[in-house]
Amino acid sequence: MSQLEGVLSEGQRRGLIGPGEISAHIEHALGFLRAATSVAGPAGLEVDGPRVLDLGSGGGLPGLVLAAGRPDLEVVLLDANLRGTSFLGEAVETLDLADRVTVLRARAEEVGRDPSHRGRFDLVVARGFGRPAVTSECGAPFLRVGGRMVVSEPPADGAETPSRWPPAALAELGLRPLELHQGEFSYQVLLQERACPEPYPRRSGVPAKRPLF
Repeated sequence: MSQLEGVLSEGQRRGLIGPGEISAHIEHALGFLRAATSVAGPAGLEVDGPRVLDLGSGGGLPGLVLAAGRPDLEVVLLDANLRGTSFLGEAVETLDLADRVTVLRARAEEVGRDPSHRGRFDLVVARGFGRPAVTSECGAPFLRVGGRMVVSEPPADGAETPSRWPPAALAELGLRPLELHQGEFSYQVLLQERACPEPYPRRSGVPAKRPLF
């Protein structure tokens, strides 16, 4: 077992990662980067010091996996949960990633208004943060113009269903849906076409209580 697998197994033992083979969790995490670069090719993230924010990192999926596999990435693992962020801090030290991975315990709505983080990221990833309306409102403020958000989606059932990511509502946040990347796992890819407007995100708790769509 690799050191990364050992760390994630410990996260699973503590109830921070769901059931299933750790190898499958790792493969799912790596898919976020493949989805982010699939629309316009790998050049989409090949910039100096690409910055990644893992929104609601929990047990470190996908952020820890991306950081361990891509030494060129600077990653912020954001979560409001004390137990989760305590584990993430331990994991970062164990994997010797402290020089380029930061664990931040705070509400996304608050950090998204911090000038040191707002509009500063090339990629935002979210594995199980919340409903599309909540994830998009909390994630968009972190992205630079041209940055991307990749969100894990439920498995496709083959049925024709209305989009979970309505373009008109997302445009209010400066976002545009690019594609639903489907394979063994599914991911929604969104593009930050313009800077997220100043009113967003709304104060803590409001995006979930009064979703935009």
